[in-house]
Amino acid sequence: MKIAILSLGPQLYSTQRLKEAGEQRGHQVDVINTLHCYMDITSNNPQVRYDGEALPKYDAVIPRIGSEITFYGTSVVRQFEMMDTFALNSSIAISRSRDKLRSLQLLSKKGIGLPRTGFACHPDKIGDVIKNVGGAPVVIKLLEGTQGIGVVLGETQNAAESIIEAFMGLNANILVQEFIKEACGADIRCFVVGGKVVAAMKRQAPEGEFRSNLHRGGSAEVVKLSKAERETAIQSAKAMGLNVAGVDILRSNRGPVVMEVNSSPGLEGIEGATGIDVAAAIIEFIESHTSKQKFSKIGCRIQG
Repeated sequence: MKIAILSLGPQLYSTQRLKEAGEQRGHQVDVINTLHCYMDITSNNPQVRYDGEALPKYDAVIPRIGSEITFYGTSVVRQFEMMDTFALNSSIAISRSRDKLRSLQLLSKKGIGLPRTGFACHPDKIGDVIKNVGGAPVVIKLLEGTQGIGVVLGETQNAAESIIEAFMGLNANILVQEFIKEACGADIRCFVVGGKVVAAMKRQAPEGEFRSNLHRGGSAEVVKLSKAERETAIQSAKAMGLNVAGVDILRSNRGPVVMEVNSSPGLEGIEGATGIDVAAAIIEFIESHTSKQKFSKIGCRIQG
């Protein structure tokens, strides 16, 4: 099988592990710089060109699309889809999960546990937005933020109002969410592959910090999930349409609540904390999915 990994960094841990896992299982795995691709959009013969030549036909493509290139990255994935290449995560699912507001709205419709969230452009009363999510302290998030960047804790009513006013003065789109105090600065990253949680870790923020991202100095350890947490992670990935997802959950007094669903979750932290070969699980899913596709096509030809 021929697999392409769309990545800006061939040296990155996740990219290297996926390439290694694919090659260990006998596949050809090429790492392709997403931004060096360009699309030849013609009737009946769509192509992705790279380094001046048309790329060969790939059986599958693994998108490692950073948030800063979501628009162009999903366009490249969509072009592969037009060429009947299986995308591990589809272009529409990546776009859906990257829009924090849209993803929360979709999760809400499915009845999945969420922190109370407010969103407004220019509310007449900022205080009412804060009150509606339960009052201070509140978490204020930039819609375009990632890895904990653009996430601020408004500890008091006055502080929260000042932060919101400052963001709005910059014409930034923000969410205001209730602060889950009982989580004590910890969250759970559930790694979902093909509708199953293959690994999970608890991330703990350092003292004095409420953001548990490993990039911000948080620590990680293996964790045992409850049935509700496992089901929440699976249903969240399904709601986004993602075959592979990192679902971040907080343990609240009313049960698990979802903070975010990540379409390009990193492998280093989860593999290091759990010792589970997540990269191999991803390759195995691609194998099973592409095998089913080939069998279906053969079966259709025989029946015809």
